[in-house]
Amino acid sequence: MIFELEFVDGREEVICGVDNYQQEGPMTTFFHSEGRNYVDSWSVRVASYRTIDLASVRRILTVG
Repeated sequence: MIFELEFVDGREEVICGVDNYQQEGPMTTFFHSEGRNYVDSWSVRVASYRTIDLASVRRILTVG
């Protein structure tokens, strides 16, 4: 999946190859979970951002 992040300062970033995300304390963390729709002990952390810095997280649907 692809997620588009918009930050409170107006920046945007795209994260590819992750399956889901969840809040971990003050951080929002994105995981690669081999296509599973949940985070488990086998999931790999790909990126983390301070939740307070994020204005929005949007999943981009891809065809194919």
